[in-house]
Amino acid sequence: MEKFGNITLYHADCMEIMKTFSDKQFDLAIVDPPYGLNISNNMGRRKGDKKSTYKKVCWDNEPPDADFFKELLRVSKNQIIWGANHFISRIPLDSPCWLCLDKGFSPDVSFASFELAITSFNINAKRVYIPLEQKGRIHPTQKPVALYAWILNNYASKGTKIIDTHLGSGSICIAANDMGFELTGIEIDKEYYNAAKKRLLNHQSQLKIFDNKQDNYKELEIFI
Repeated sequence: MEKFGNITLYHADCMEIMKTFSDKQFDLAIVDPPYGLNISNNMGRRKGDKKSTYKKVCWDNEPPDADFFKELLRVSKNQIIWGANHFISRIPLDSPCWLCLDKGFSPDVSFASFELAITSFNINAKRVYIPLEQKGRIHPTQKPVALYAWILNNYASKGTKIIDTHLGSGSICIAANDMGFELTGIEIDKEYYNAAKKRLLNHQSQLKIFDNKQDNYKELEIFI
């Protein structure tokens, strides 16, 4: 476990870590688990072939089993689960509130133009349009920071404790850090964990430099 301000990160198997958490310890789970698309073989443009810089992996061969979702609902009061349309039969959850991420159109993108998430909220379904950035990505299924900021703004409130069991690129860390939410993130892949941690630390350092500059400006104004 490593702690960076209000962000706590685990490089571990999420099932093992969730066993250590109490019932309803977290107010909100926001997770983007493997969809089971076997994208290394089926969608080589994303990773694993000569056209892609992403490493060839097997973590997307199968989606989480029913035990994962049972444990996730145990440790969290509310849930937002991306990719649920791929494994809805494994989730003990029924809700009118689905989220649709409209990713826009790009000739460079060979996968779905939108993604769905089931939520535990008893409110209307929502659609958000956020085009995906293809440059500078550190993970083949990386979601934008702007998406997580939108989610936190609409489905979390001050003091909400959040868990993400499949951290991936760590986009949620950036949003939670900037918006002041307490986040626990878990990632089993060492390379992705280190990349996400580095991304968070770089972001925090940039904010610190900016804040220091702002403080200097304030001091300068005092003496003018």
